[in-house]
Amino acid sequence: MTREPISLTIVDVSEFSKSLRNHLHLTEAVPNHTGMLNLIARAAGFQNFQHLKATPRSTETPDTVTRALRVFDERHRMIRWPNRTALQGLCLWVIWHAVPKSVDLTEAEINAIITAHHTFGDHALLRRVMIEHRQLERTTDGRVYRRCETTPPPDAVLLFRSLRL
Repeated sequence: MTREPISLTIVDVSEFSKSLRNHLHLTEAVPNHTGMLNLIARAAGFQNFQHLKATPRSTETPDTVTRALRVFDERHRMIRWPNRTALQGLCLWVIWHAVPKSVDLTEAEINAIITAHHTFGDHALLRRVMIEHRQLERTTDGRVYRRCETTPPPDAVLLFRSLRL
């Protein structure tokens, strides 16, 4: 019988190990192979190993997030503007995350937030593209900016977790 590889992405290894330790502590004896697979699956947030196997996986998501992570430095600042449009939009969610919710901001205030989250010196480009991606909105006279309250896509949530935001 051939075995199909099953990928498991662990976003927070520390939390995973704590959960696995707690599950192991509750077992009375050393678990068998199937029991261990179930414990690993539960520690990763699944009901059991069958639930893990049945969950559809996107092969593109980890690659996209991995590429997006290369755009940021250790202080979570964008160090370059990605070439791919999809990657640009994904990376902008990190700056969106830094903009306060339901607060009216002046152009200078939004520029300061954007400037603090990139190193390549083009806050105007980032502000303009965030408006195009409907992550920011501004009044017609351009005096007031506000974060658009929307649910980030799953890739952005995974990027937030990977950057520990």
